[in-house]
Amino acid sequence: MRTATTIEASGGARWREHADFVAETEKLGLDVCWVAEAWGSDAPSAIGYYAARTRKILLGSGVMQLGIRTPVAVAQTAITLSNLSGGRFLLGLGASGPQVIEGLHGVSFARPLARMRETVQIVRQALDGGKISFSGTEFTIPRPGDAVPMRLSARPEHRIPVYLAALSPAMLRLTGEIADGWLGTSFVPEAAPGAYFSYLDQGLARGGRSRADLDICQGAEVAFAPDEDALRVMVADRKKELAFSLGGMGSATTNFYNQAYSRQGWAEVAARIRAQWQAGHHDAAASLVTDEMVLATTLIGTEPMVRQRLRAWRRAGVNTVRLYPAGATLDARLATLARAIELVRETGTSP
Repeated sequence: MRTATTIEASGGARWREHADFVAETEKLGLDVCWVAEAWGSDAPSAIGYYAARTRKILLGSGVMQLGIRTPVAVAQTAITLSNLSGGRFLLGLGASGPQVIEGLHGVSFARPLARMRETVQIVRQALDGGKISFSGTEFTIPRPGDAVPMRLSARPEHRIPVYLAALSPAMLRLTGEIADGWLGTSFVPEAAPGAYFSYLDQGLARGGRSRADLDICQGAEVAFAPDEDALRVMVADRKKELAFSLGGMGSATTNFYNQAYSRQGWAEVAARIRAQWQAGHHDAAASLVTDEMVLATTLIGTEPMVRQRLRAWRRAGVNTVRLYPAGATLDARLATLARAIELVRETGTSP
């Protein structure tokens, strides 16, 4: 398995810390650093800065949000970052959710599947260097009138892989059909065949492809507990964050994280957590999160536990493991990441 991490750039003194973190992860031998934007800073600006601080590590947008940039603007950004970094850029796209897209950006979240398919088609047309002409249900280029098709003056010097962030069955099918990689989360390897891979495989079949054509990139928190008491504290701390994902991510009617956990055996408790969170009872929502929900979907545990989970991820078919290292300081996070990378490498050579 390859190793990766995800960071979200932020303001203040942490800009320097994030840049130092990325530079140090390259020294550790990390393969990929994904940069999120969520509702904070944008990803492309930070990636350009990190590209100047590094030489080998791959840098990906994890993810650029659908709908807040035109497809051609996405292509221009991808070409710029790929050429600036010497071909080290991976284009990660995601639909996000209605709360961010509509509540923050004021753009309609309607028909994300069609918008994603057409965006990828237009981006690839632009990357190919020809005149951009497209007529779909979501985009028409050029618009009717006097305008004529144009081509970008910039050309990518290297191939730019396209990754899709997907949790819903429909978006998973689309990922299998058209993407180079899948950016996943909320992953339980034992439940993955029914919750995720059945849909990915349907899309792969529709696209005339196989699993070998798709990089399965899964992410989770990693933290090493020295003993059972410390582990209990770590699990308890994670429950509030998980309750937010299940109850607060998305809108009152759409939460892809909640749906993913529901497909993996926690439908009843996930519904209760969401109801409590939506009612404003955040502590009550967190109290409903079970230890199993935390441990099954993260890489939190004693070192033997983490090693065992990594083996389960490898057996499930994960190609790239995205590690979110715990730690209160930069040095602590790097130490956690360094040990996790070692375990991933050991996992690749042991049964």
